[in-house]
Amino acid sequence: MPRFRTAAAVALLAVPVVAGGFLLQRPSNHATQQLFDQVFTLVSRNYVDTIQTDSVYEKAAEGLVRELNDPYTELFTPKETQDFNRTTNGRYGGTGMYIGKPEVDGDVIVDRVFPHTPASDAGVIEGDHVVNVDGQSARGLTLDSVSNLLRGEPNTHVRVTYTRPGIADPLKFDLIRREIHVPAVLFSTVLGDHIGYVPLQQFNENAADEVTAAVSKLESDGAKGIILDLRGNPGGIVSQALAVASLFLKPGQEIVSVRGRDGRPETDTAQGKQLAGTVPLVVMVDGGSASASEIVAGALQDHDRALIVGTTSFGKGLVQSVYSLDGGYQLKITTGKWFTPSGRSIHRDRVLMPDGSLREVVPDSLETDSVRRLRPIFKSDDGRIVYGGGGITPDVIVAADTLSTPEQKFLRGIGAKAPVFQTVLRNYELELKAKVDPGFKPSSAWTTELIGRLKAAGIPVDPTLRPAADSMLSRYLEVDIAREAFGDAEARKRTVSDDPQLERALDLLGKSHTQAQLLALAKQ
Repeated sequence: MPRFRTAAAVALLAVPVVAGGFLLQRPSNHATQQLFDQVFTLVSRNYVDTIQTDSVYEKAAEGLVRELNDPYTELFTPKETQDFNRTTNGRYGGTGMYIGKPEVDGDVIVDRVFPHTPASDAGVIEGDHVVNVDGQSARGLTLDSVSNLLRGEPNTHVRVTYTRPGIADPLKFDLIRREIHVPAVLFSTVLGDHIGYVPLQQFNENAADEVTAAVSKLESDGAKGIILDLRGNPGGIVSQALAVASLFLKPGQEIVSVRGRDGRPETDTAQGKQLAGTVPLVVMVDGGSASASEIVAGALQDHDRALIVGTTSFGKGLVQSVYSLDGGYQLKITTGKWFTPSGRSIHRDRVLMPDGSLREVVPDSLETDSVRRLRPIFKSDDGRIVYGGGGITPDVIVAADTLSTPEQKFLRGIGAKAPVFQTVLRNYELELKAKVDPGFKPSSAWTTELIGRLKAAGIPVDPTLRPAADSMLSRYLEVDIAREAFGDAEARKRTVSDDPQLERALDLLGKSHTQAQLLALAKQ
């Protein structure tokens, strides 16, 4: 997939533990309370400009939350409360589109249309440009702003205007929003030597059911090993993480414990019937795997049920409790920390920077033996060394693929013309889509034609970068056309050679008949 768009986020980095009731507070010092009352009274009476009392109270509450210096504790306004609940539940009133936008200014583009949704029923297709929503121009708006315009209560109307490459007149649709289910598992497939592959993109309310269906189908198809890919999975609903971990653990085995202010652990254990008790299992993680993903990976690693491959996970191991407040507000506050069965804290401390980014308090991003040896050491059930210090450190560390210098120069050369590049690429892909069969191979004539079209659109390719450009454009065309014509599974099969982490997982599973053999092979 071209690297020019950032996708609209539908999953949370924080792990919500939804709780009702009231937020209990310890009695505070009377003098301190009196100080606030005095300051508030003086400001209300004497400040040079008139102030809104409600606004002052809200800002005071926001200031209290901000002074905790906890980037995961948040006070939600009524609107933010609706967005939070919608995202957490994995369902919302919308049109069924997954939208993206170029990294530089440009139109919002439909990246995916989910089947049996208002958008798909109306005839919206991937590659359409969203230019107007309910009379408001989408050009110049942020991705979140356009997403919020498209969403709303189920059974309400939203009028959306699109432009489509190759069609002169805009397309106008009156869509009726419906409750949309965002899949946790978009697809599953068999890769390599009969290895089942299940990418789990979020822990929504149906995650465990979808993983169950995918793994059961793969086992019935003869898969002799399973890869559960949690890379880029930011977390979600804790109960679903427990349910997914339970699929691979024995009943009663500890999954995770939480320790609050009093330090007493509350433990969750595996429940129900095992789904895949003996099949060799690899779980893949990276720096985008957080919270619920780390609960699953940590439990399976500590019990020697899975080999972890990839790079160290994010380290989001805080428990968030959500309290409903008057006026539609909600307070999401940190009330505990997650620990794996071996006693490792999942959390890595970070501070919120002025630009909104999170920075590690103690930077530790190097995946070297010397760095790992400085981290706390724990033992799995079978005595294997597993590392603490925040996040889940893989048993087998494999760096992700990176762009070569010529490839980076080629992308930088496109620069501000990325939207034009995207449109030219998309138009050509739509032309080729109808001409290929499932076993198609990208042709050198394709890249030659595409480079000619780019030049005509004002994006000439530096001759010295032509080999890098040919390679990248060929891959873009192949993967996008495969996905659009034959689905995600076919596209994924064509990207294995570009994914050294997945290649390593497939290699290890291909040589192992049991979980014990897999762990021993990785140790060697």
